[in-house]
Amino acid sequence: MTFSIAKSAKAARLASRTIATLDSQKKNQLLLEIAAQIERQSDTILLANSRDLQSAQQDQLDDSMQDRLKLTPQRLEQIADAVRQIVQQPDPVGAISDVQPRPSGIRVGKMRIPLGVIAMIYEARPNVTIDAAALCLKAGNAVILRGGKEAIHSNLALASCIHRALEKFNLDPAIVTVVPDTDRAVMNELMTLHQDIDLIIPRGGEGLIRFVTENSRIPVIQHFKGVCHLYVDAQADLNKALALLTNGKTQRTSVCNSLETLLVHQSVAQQFLPMAATMFAKKQVKVHACEKSIEYFPQALAATYADWHAEYLALEIAVRVVNDFNQAIEHIELYGSGHTEVIVTQDYSAANEFIRVVDSAVVMANASSRFSDGGELGLGAEIGISTSKLHAYGPMGAQSLTTEKFVVYGDGEIRQ
Repeated sequence: MTFSIAKSAKAARLASRTIATLDSQKKNQLLLEIAAQIERQSDTILLANSRDLQSAQQDQLDDSMQDRLKLTPQRLEQIADAVRQIVQQPDPVGAISDVQPRPSGIRVGKMRIPLGVIAMIYEARPNVTIDAAALCLKAGNAVILRGGKEAIHSNLALASCIHRALEKFNLDPAIVTVVPDTDRAVMNELMTLHQDIDLIIPRGGEGLIRFVTENSRIPVIQHFKGVCHLYVDAQADLNKALALLTNGKTQRTSVCNSLETLLVHQSVAQQFLPMAATMFAKKQVKVHACEKSIEYFPQALAATYADWHAEYLALEIAVRVVNDFNQAIEHIELYGSGHTEVIVTQDYSAANEFIRVVDSAVVMANASSRFSDGGELGLGAEIGISTSKLHAYGPMGAQSLTTEKFVVYGDGEIRQ
């Protein structure tokens, strides 16, 4: 039977009415069953993933793409645990806030409600299949998941876990649709179905996100690249700075919250850059250095304009010595992508000024950029990190997948 994205979107619209009215207990039971199914079906999922990995190697996909694609028993357990963490989150749907009396006698408040039908378009990240489905279900939305061809076997195996859980609770399988057809034409048609889909969230490379943003007839929340900076201030604890640099750059390079640029105040450059150089050499990090820092890195390349914009997603980093705090801020404003920025400093006022003035979705003082993640920030999981200032900015959990409607309580009042 030929897959039809238009029919699937209409079915998702109808199914969204069911999930929107499901109470918190039933939604949580459904999510717990999805987590259990992932564990029960782990061998099947890993076998499907091995097929995707084999194809990725044959197609010579880059290392960062293969790392995001890869599932292991540990990563599957983390995915299941993330679903259980979402269960522990408060249900945003139906919450009423800010009820205020008006002079007319009426009382006005706002109620959180689901968005309706959300479409995810993503690449190489099979964990997104579960994270997105679980968050959408928690927030009372139906979801259409269109993954890339490089992860199709993994995504379909994970989809079977979701549909087994839906079946157990006699719920419409159209609440969660994993698109089985990876043809580009299906994605192009999906972006036109504004009558049945309320929001599109693209997650992947910059090219994919720009394509969706420029071609969609449906509102889009953007998750652009993560050009994340670590700024080592004049009053930094240099050992602390080195630990944050090591973790942020080398723990896992293929993710969007890894560091891509190191900024160092000139007053500590002579002390800190040799420390960084030793670590980079040990970890085999390729360095693109400015003219003031290149002498500290024997194998470094001279940094170009493109390097300040680069999201390497690899053991590679750009390094710049800045004159002062203000020049560090100017660099971030000019080249940052609005994702995550970190300052290392023992100066309380500098830390607070950095947090106040840096205009990014996540701003940190003396903590690793790797914490810029929905799970680490208390959301259970994330459907993406919004770098566009719409109703959501930064890691998006269940509440970011809802909106608000006004509710009015009266006792027969009429407008004069």
